[in-house]
Amino acid sequence: MPAISVDTFFACALMVLLVLSAMATTSKILYPHINNEIDTAAAERYREVSKYLLLNSGTPPNWGQNSEAIPEMFGLAKTSLTESYELDIDKVSRLNSENFYALSYGQIFNALGMSDISFKIEIKPLFEVALNLTATFTGENETIYQFEVLTRKHGVPVQTELKHYVIAENYFEGNAAYVSEGEIYVNVTLPNHVNGPALLAVFAKTTSNSKIVSFETYTFMHNSSEPKPENTFLRLSPLNHILDVSLVYSGINLSKTYALTCNYNAILTQTSSNNQSAEYAIPHFLDSSPTLLVATGWNSTAFFAEWVAYPQIPVQIGADFTNLTTLSNIFTNTYVVAVNSALYECTIWLGGPRG
Repeated sequence: MPAISVDTFFACALMVLLVLSAMATTSKILYPHINNEIDTAAAERYREVSKYLLLNSGTPPNWGQNSEAIPEMFGLAKTSLTESYELDIDKVSRLNSENFYALSYGQIFNALGMSDISFKIEIKPLFEVALNLTATFTGENETIYQFEVLTRKHGVPVQTELKHYVIAENYFEGNAAYVSEGEIYVNVTLPNHVNGPALLAVFAKTTSNSKIVSFETYTFMHNSSEPKPENTFLRLSPLNHILDVSLVYSGINLSKTYALTCNYNAILTQTSSNNQSAEYAIPHFLDSSPTLLVATGWNSTAFFAEWVAYPQIPVQIGADFTNLTTLSNIFTNTYVVAVNSALYECTIWLGGPRG
C-alpha cells in the first residue's frame, strides 16, 4: 500500500478513518541502500509482524488482566474479538510506564521472540484537544473562567461535540454537550466559597462518528495556590476494572474518586485500603469513550485532584529510533484500532540490524 500523508488524509477525508478493518499506512523512513531501493521483502515481513501484534492476544491470552502475568508470547488483541484490530484495554494500559503493572521493553522484546527486530509502539487519540485559559472574571459570589477549546488533527480543525466536567473541593459539575467547529470558548463558573485547585476535563467526539473520541484536562487555581504536577501525591494504576491508588507519602487523606466518560459519570466505591494504598471498582460503562478516573484528597490542608485515563492512553514504548547507526530497514505501519469501542491511532515502528 503506498505511503499516505496523514495531514492530507485528515484534511480531505476524515471519514476514511472511521472503519476498523486493515487500515494500515506503510512508509519507509530510512533507505540506507544503494540507489534507495526499497527492500520489499523486509517491508512485507514488518507489515505482517505489526499486524500480528494487533490481531493476536498472546500467551496466556489474559495476560493483560493478570497483574502478575508476563506474556510468553506478545499480542495486544482482545481475547474475545468482535471486530478486527480490537485491542484489550488492560494490555494497552500495561504498555504505559506510569502504570504500576507496566511491562518493560525487555519483557515485550523477549515475548515477541524475534531477536533481530527492534520496535516501538505508540497509541493515541485520532485528533488532539487543547485547552487554554484566556480570561478570568471575578464577581462577588462567583468566578468565571474562560477557556479556549481547540480540536485539531495536525492543525486541521475537527468538528466535534464537547462535554466538560469540573471538579474542585466538595464540588462537581457536568455540562451538556455542545458543538464546536474546531475552536470554541467555554465558560466555567465556580462559586467563591469553593476551594481549588480545580480540574477541568473535556471530552470531544467527532460529529461524523461518535467512536472517534479525544480528551484533555486542565488544572487551575481557584482560591488556592498553584496546582502541583501530576503524580505529586498519588500513583494511579487502572487494571482489570480496578483502580489502584498508591499514596506517594504519608499524611494524604483520600476523598471522592470519580469516573468520567463522554456520556456517563459516577463516584467510585472503595473496595479496600491501608496506610499506603486504596482500591476502587471501575464501572463498565456502555460508552464508546475512554474513562477518566479522578482521585481527590488532601495533603494536610491542601486539596488536590489527580487523574488517569483507562485505557492508559496516550502511550509510547519501545526503542529509540533517533540513533540510526546500527539499524536499517525501518518501517512504520499505522492502524486505526478499537479499545473499549472507541477508535485510536496506533503506529508501530519496526527495524532490523544492518547487514
